[in-house]
Amino acid sequence: MLKYELIPEQLLHEGSISTANLFAPEICSDEIVLLTHTQEYLTKLKQQTLSAKEQRHIGFPQSPELTERELIITQGTIDCCTYAIENGVAMNVAGGTHHAFADRGEGFCLLNDFATAANYLLHQQKAKQILIVDLDVHQGNGTAKLFEQNKNVFTFSMHGAHNYPFHKETSDLDIGLKDGTDDSIYLPLLENTLDMLINKVKPDFVFYLSGVDILDTDKFGKLKVSMQGCKQRDEIVFSKLQTHNIPCTVAMGGGYSADVKIIVEAHCNTFRVAKDIYGLN
Repeated sequence: MLKYELIPEQLLHEGSISTANLFAPEICSDEIVLLTHTQEYLTKLKQQTLSAKEQRHIGFPQSPELTERELIITQGTIDCCTYAIENGVAMNVAGGTHHAFADRGEGFCLLNDFATAANYLLHQQKAKQILIVDLDVHQGNGTAKLFEQNKNVFTFSMHGAHNYPFHKETSDLDIGLKDGTDDSIYLPLLENTLDMLINKVKPDFVFYLSGVDILDTDKFGKLKVSMQGCKQRDEIVFSKLQTHNIPCTVAMGGGYSADVKIIVEAHCNTFRVAKDIYGLN
């Protein structure tokens, strides 16, 4: 949890961003949440009536503060979409809660921020064809399930084949990676796949989940991607989207290296790369 404070602090300290680059979202409205999640589930979150089993699946004990935090994170991702349409890219310091389903949460995710923001864009007719690029080491199972019948949202997840969740849903494209996959395999595979997807899907908006649990230092990731390789991953994604003039909203996703400085550095690289490629001030 500490990384969510340390990332903006580090970026401000080094001058990569200024306070003018930061915005603080409000709480997401019920109307917008209900474009994705069920009324029954939202009521349980707000009234603190999740069962003990439901709380275990989520991984957190329920609290009003936790529900409010998730609603703020979700609105932050929606706000990022507006900034991305204007500036090419925008990033949520948190977010990437891709394990949440319409009627339940799991895997430390209460609400699915990408799914809610994607449905908001479609509902507001601000996008017609959306591509979700999920590069967290864990499959975006909630996102895959939420959009399995929606042809306006293409879900792509490249993740550890033998990692959580152990029951995978079916994304529009899943690439399950073997344990120990390193830069030499990961980066060309990603680059070729993104080229194919941009040509096939022709998205007018992209959501990018930039989890850093792909690192070789990660306690749970099981992959062997280096810090430089993780940065090159971000360069591949941003350069291709910028070249095709496709706006992109980014969320940080997971990262579980034992040394929090490694987690923060990898996440900060995502911001630094975006700033360089998009020429942001």
